Amino acid sequence: MTHTQQEKSPGLLAISALGIVFGDIGTSPLYTFNTVIQLAGDAARPETILGLLSTLFWTLIIVTSIKYALFAMRIDNKGEGGVLALMSLLQNNQAKRQKWIIAAGLLGAAFIYGDGAITPAISVLSALEGLELVLPETANYILPLTIVLLVLIFAIQPLGTAKISQFFAPVMLLWFATLALLGIRSIINYPTVLWALNPVHALTFFATHGHIALLILGGVFLCVTGAEALYADMGHFGRKPIWIAWYAVALPCLLLNYAGQAAFILSGTDANNNILYRLCPPEWQIPLVILATLATIIASQAIISGAFSMTRQAIQLGWLPRMKITQTAEQSYGQIYLGTVNWLLMAVTLSLVIFFQSSERLAAAYGIAVSITMLMTTLLLYIAMRKIWRWNKMLSLSITAIFILIDVGFCVANMLKVFDGGYVPLLLAMLIFCVMFIWRRGVTRVSQTVAEKTLPVDEFLSSLQADGISRVPGVAVFLTRVQNVAPPVMRWHVKRNQALHDKIIALTIQVLDVPRVREEDKLVLTEKLPGFWQGVAYYGFMEKPNIPELLRQTPPLKACADHESVTYYIGHESIVAKDSADALPRWQSYLFAWMMRNCLHVTEYYQLPGNQVIEIGRRIAI
Repeated sequence: MTHTQQEKSPGLLAISALGIVFGDIGTSPLYTFNTVIQLAGDAARPETILGLLSTLFWTLIIVTSIKYALFAMRIDNKGEGGVLALMSLLQNNQAKRQKWIIAAGLLGAAFIYGDGAITPAISVLSALEGLELVLPETANYILPLTIVLLVLIFAIQPLGTAKISQFFAPVMLLWFATLALLGIRSIINYPTVLWALNPVHALTFFATHGHIALLILGGVFLCVTGAEALYADMGHFGRKPIWIAWYAVALPCLLLNYAGQAAFILSGTDANNNILYRLCPPEWQIPLVILATLATIIASQAIISGAFSMTRQAIQLGWLPRMKITQTAEQSYGQIYLGTVNWLLMAVTLSLVIFFQSSERLAAAYGIAVSITMLMTTLLLYIAMRKIWRWNKMLSLSITAIFILIDVGFCVANMLKVFDGGYVPLLLAMLIFCVMFIWRRGVTRVSQTVAEKTLPVDEFLSSLQADGISRVPGVAVFLTRVQNVAPPVMRWHVKRNQALHDKIIALTIQVLDVPRVREEDKLVLTEKLPGFWQGVAYYGFMEKPNIPELLRQTPPLKACADHESVTYYIGHESIVAKDSADALPRWQSYLFAWMMRNCLHVTEYYQLPGNQVIEIGRRIAI
C-alpha cells in the first residue's frame, strides 16, 4: 500500500477496493445465470433450479470466501499477493521443488492473460445487450457500440485513470446495492428460493443429472471469474479492507441477486436471455443498462490495470522482455501504463468481440484459463501450508484435497468448452507461457556464456597496475551481468584505449523476490582499490530502476561536481544461433534474438541519460 492508503481507515479502503478489486466478479450476474440456464436446457425445470442456485452459492463461498479470502490472502510476499508474488516467495523457501513452483506460477500467470482479454469483451457486450430488451430496434447497433466503447477504454489508458478512479468506488457501491435490491424484490415473490442455501440441493442435482451437471458446472464457474483479484490486489489495499468489502458488501449482494434471478424463473417466467434486466421494472431498465455499462467499464479497467501490474512484476523478475513503463500519476505507484500490453490486449479483445459477436457465445470461451490458474494456485497453496505455515502433512493434504477436487471439477467442465471457443484463451495462454519460458532461458544462456569468458576482478585490477594503464580524470559506470568479475565492456575499453577513468564503478543490477527494497539497502558498494568500486543495486519486482538517482549519493559521484560528465558503459549483445549439441533449438534462438532486438533499450529501462552512454557491441552464440 502507498503511504496515503495506509493513513485511511479500513472502512474507507474497503469502499475504494469495491471500485478496483470486485469489478470482474461483480459484473458476473450479467451473464452467469443466463449461461447456466441455457446449458441446462430441458433440465432447467423448477425442481432443478434450486440445485443450480445452490451450486452457485457454494461455489462463491468455497472458492472465493474460503480458498482465496481465508487461505490465499494469508500468504503475502512483503504485502504483495498474486500468483507471481506467491511463486517468488515459495522459490526462496523450497529450492528442491523450484522448477515445479516456477512452472505452476508461470502457467497461472499466462492463463490469467488468456482470460484477461475476454473479460472486457464479455462484460461490455453483456451490459449493452440489455438495450435490446428495452429498445429492440437497437439490436443491430450493439456490436458496433461495444467496439467503440472498448476502443475508448483502451485509448484513454495513456492518460492514466488517477482522476476518474475516485468515481469507481461510488459507482460499484451503487451497482452492488442495485444487485441486492433487484434480488430482494424478486425473492419477496418467491421466498422459498432461499432453501438453496442448503448444500444438499447442489449435491442432489449432481447425483441425479450426471453428464449434464458436469456441463453446467462450466457455466457455474463464471460466478467466480475474478476471484483471483482478491489475492492479486492485496498489495494495493491490504488484507482487512478487502475482507470487509467482500464479506460485508460484495458477497451478500451477489448471493441475493443470484437468488433473485432464480426466484424470477421459479415464479413461472420464461427463462430467456437478460434475466438480470428483467428483474427491473420497465421504466428503470434504461438507467440499469447505463449503470451496468459503467460497472463493466470499471471491471475492464481493473483487468487492464492488473495486466499492467503483472507484466511489470514479470519483467522485473526476468520472465518477460523489457518494456517501457510510464508512471501516469506521481503520487500513486500503482498507476502505470505499458503501451505494448495495452494495444496487444485491445487487438485481441476487439478480435474476440468481432469473432464471437454475443456474450452467450463468449461465455463458451470464458473461464477455461482461469480454472487452470486456480488449480495452479491451489498447488502452490499446499507448498505454502507445508513450508511457510509449517502445517503437518495430513492437515495440509486434507484441505488441499477439497480445493483440488473442486478445481479439477471446474477444469474438466471447462475443458468441454474447448471446441466451442475455449481453445482461444488456451492458445493465448500457451503463447505467453512460451514467450516467458524462452526469454528466461535465453537470458540465462547469455549470462552463462558471458560468465565463461570473464576475468576475476582482483586479477583484472592487478593487470591494470602491472601494465601501467593510464588513469584519466572522470567518473565511469560499467554495467555488468555478473558480480565479482571485470565487466567485459571495461576490458574491451582498456584494451582499445589503454586508459581508464580515475573513478570507476562496476555495477550489477539484481531484482530480488520481494516487492520493494528499503532505500538504505538498495546499494552495496565496495572499494576494491583506490578509485575502483564494485557495487550491486537491489530492486524489488514492483519497483522502477533509476540508476543515476541511486548512484547520486555514492562517493565517486559526490566528488563529481558535474553529474553530466559521468559516462555509462553498457554492452549490446547480438544473439546468433550456436552450432553445437548444447545450443538452444534454432527456433528458440531466433525468437529470443528477435525479442532482444525489440525490447526496451537498457538506457531507457534504467533511466540512463542517453547522451552520457557508450554502448559496445558483441556477438553471443547461444
